[in-house]
Amino acid sequence: MPDYTIVLTQKARKQLDKLSDNIAAPILQTIGLLAQNPRPKGYLKLKGRDGYRVRAGSYRIIYEILDNQLIVDVITIGHRKDIYD
Repeated sequence: MPDYTIVLTQKARKQLDKLSDNIAAPILQTIGLLAQNPRPKGYLKLKGRDGYRVRAGSYRIIYEILDNQLIVDVITIGHRKDIYD
């Protein structure tokens, strides 16, 4: 299976920049793993909006998968209590 390209939206970059390094590190690791497998164990298809969700500790990564272009588009990153608003 070929690797996917990870693309972060401007919003996702800003959200990641606001996080401390010890919180951002596992999130970046999880995002990096999406390149090899965009549908890892524990991912969920979102209801009510397009995309998928994967957990990284107390944080959630919302992303879309473009299989025909081999792209994982990370839309937003946030704490679990705030991400679904």
